Amino acid sequence: MERPLPFWRYIVAKTNLVIVESPAKAKTITKYLGPGYQVKASMGHVRDLPKSKLGVDVEHGFTLDYQPIKGKEEVIDDLKKAAKKSDQIFLATDPDREGEAISWHLKELLGLPDERTHRVTFNEITKKVVNESIANPRAIDMDLVDAQQARRVLDRIVGYQISPLLWKKIRRGLSAGRVQSVATRLVAEREQEIRDFQPEEYWTLEAELERIAPAAGKFKAAFYGREKKMELHSEEEVNTVVSAVEHAPFTVRGVKRQDKQRNPAPPFTTSTLQQEASRKLNMTPRRTMSIAQQLYEGVDIAGEGTVGLITYMRTDSLRLSDEATAAARSFILGRYGQEYYPGKARVYKAKSGAQDAHEAIRPSDVNLTPEDVKKDLTSEQYRLYKLIWSRFLACQMAAAVYDSVTIDVESAGYTFRANHSAIKFSGYMAVYVEGKDEEEDEFQSPLPDLKEGEPLDLRKLNRDQHFTQPPARYTEATLIKALEEKGIGRPSTYAPTVSTILDREYVVKEGKYLRTTPLGEVVTGLMKDKFPDIVDTAFTAHMEEQLDEVETGKVNWRELISGFYGGFEKELQQAEQDLERIKVPDEVSEELCPKCGRNLVIKSGRFGRFLACPGWPECDHTQPIVIEMPGRCPKCGGRILKKTSKRGFAYYGCENNSGRNGVKCDFMTWDVPVKDNCPSCGHTMFKKSGRGFKKPFCINPECPNFLPEDQRGYKKKPAAEGTAEAAPAEGEEKVKKTAAKKTAAKKTAEKKPAAKKTTAKKTTAKKAAKTEE
Repeated sequence: MERPLPFWRYIVAKTNLVIVESPAKAKTITKYLGPGYQVKASMGHVRDLPKSKLGVDVEHGFTLDYQPIKGKEEVIDDLKKAAKKSDQIFLATDPDREGEAISWHLKELLGLPDERTHRVTFNEITKKVVNESIANPRAIDMDLVDAQQARRVLDRIVGYQISPLLWKKIRRGLSAGRVQSVATRLVAEREQEIRDFQPEEYWTLEAELERIAPAAGKFKAAFYGREKKMELHSEEEVNTVVSAVEHAPFTVRGVKRQDKQRNPAPPFTTSTLQQEASRKLNMTPRRTMSIAQQLYEGVDIAGEGTVGLITYMRTDSLRLSDEATAAARSFILGRYGQEYYPGKARVYKAKSGAQDAHEAIRPSDVNLTPEDVKKDLTSEQYRLYKLIWSRFLACQMAAAVYDSVTIDVESAGYTFRANHSAIKFSGYMAVYVEGKDEEEDEFQSPLPDLKEGEPLDLRKLNRDQHFTQPPARYTEATLIKALEEKGIGRPSTYAPTVSTILDREYVVKEGKYLRTTPLGEVVTGLMKDKFPDIVDTAFTAHMEEQLDEVETGKVNWRELISGFYGGFEKELQQAEQDLERIKVPDEVSEELCPKCGRNLVIKSGRFGRFLACPGWPECDHTQPIVIEMPGRCPKCGGRILKKTSKRGFAYYGCENNSGRNGVKCDFMTWDVPVKDNCPSCGHTMFKKSGRGFKKPFCINPECPNFLPEDQRGYKKKPAAEGTAEAAPAEGEEKVKKTAAKKTAAKKTAEKKPAAKKTTAKKTTAKKAAKTEE
């Protein structure tokens, strides 16, 4: 008789499958869920509209032709096998429209049954939130899916039907889009504003005053007006004031001293995070979102394992959970004391139209300080995490208090005013100060302790002529701010929109500022003329509102697309009939052709923009575009230009390298010049090239702050006499390695047996004979 099997052999272990987008996210969640769960990554989208065609049947109710994405066959098969073996399937893609759509596509493509398929979302990837979400799943929200489908179809129709028109009428490789075309228009219109700007004259008048008694004290007061504020528009107006006050007594008319409070900035949304990272960290929006994604999905922390450090980073909400504000309160009281806490949690109200689907961006655990995790993060991860952590903590702290003093001085019926503010209590500023797009006013030293009616001695009157300046060009940060303020796009679209208009060369980046190219202006002009709705900011913002209505179930997505497509199709047909081939004018540079002396023009090729002589084919000169960098050449004082070597490496050289200005300078370096000058010698400072923050250093050998080359982060060989100072060092090493490889290859070829060489010759001869026949 056979012995019965042990009881545990009859128990079938239950397995649950959790599907996320990325391996990093899968690794973090696996740690929290334990052995009963298998976590797999879909590696992003698994199916989409085909790239080779429109994929939208506009004549039959906008039926969509979704297809599995090429190259994802193994991933899809693996997910199907895992789903069949699992009792329950949890779709845990990102908590937004796109994430909801990915979950729906996974369910449809993998053929997952309703009764075993659940949707879960994680606003933050922590053990508590992950387990709570798994315990409280929901069904896929088809309103969210439909909103994403509507956006996808709108973008597909605009992109796939206008882009071929641009290819035919302007040049190949161009594209149009609902949001990118509006963004390009904003940059183009700002450029036109700058061109059309007419400067207006104005003057400033400043009095240098000194206290007569009882103690000395000097300060400056700016002209304010008479009974109310006045503007000085001409020298004659200035002379009128000067002639009246230069021999008249000056008397303190009033002294106003008060405490002013400055409240902290709210926690980050997607837009404000991208803006602040651009200002403070010099990160592009695309890079910011890439690093933020890493922090959200999880980073390996010593002693903790894989930890999701921040909440979901695509949000327009300013809401914070009670748990988060309580943790911030406890941290502030423990580290800074009672006076740094405002007494109750600060609550911030989101702007109208915000979706408010998630919390604001904040650290998952405020007790994990940037210093605690610094050793486990890359430089970029640390800097961005510190920015998010500091902003969140500061938003729950007490206001900063300033001691503000305003002194009004009167002379001959005119008023001069002096202001000064000093921090009395740092409050939230002990942790974080928000960056600004504009430069701050010049700092004035503290004012003397004056009394009303006190006489003053006029030492000097300073007058200065000024002219109003045109509006500043957009930066990536201010463009994103403008898009958000006008209601164009949503948190997930800002970074890809800016990247697209730069990649298409509609816009170029000069320093930190964006400028439209002739190509961008031509495309914008065509779009404004033939497709006014597509590039109209109000229409685009209204379309975003309509997409939000789809999300709430108030509007049917097919009806929305149908209403848009009727007018769009007519505009498209009319444009096809009206438009002739459009020539994009060349962008003329200030660089002169060394062969024929013409001004070089900017051209685009497969490897990007370059300078070429307009005299082709008579003159075939081309050269890389050079970009002017901050600072001056340490040898001759000329401009420092960013250049590209033949091998594609960026280096920095003096504008007089060619000697065309009558001065021959051999200064070149791989190090990047910065805007700051050395405090000791005044020379331009440099930093090591590469991503992330690099500490500037002085390269002047006679300066006490001089940093030798072997201490700058990489070793360099000393430059040979009469050669460029630093550029050859790293380049020469590469050239030598390449030469060594070629020599070795040549020797190997020479060592090959003679018989093989003979065979090769015979084969070549046979081929030649066949060709002749």
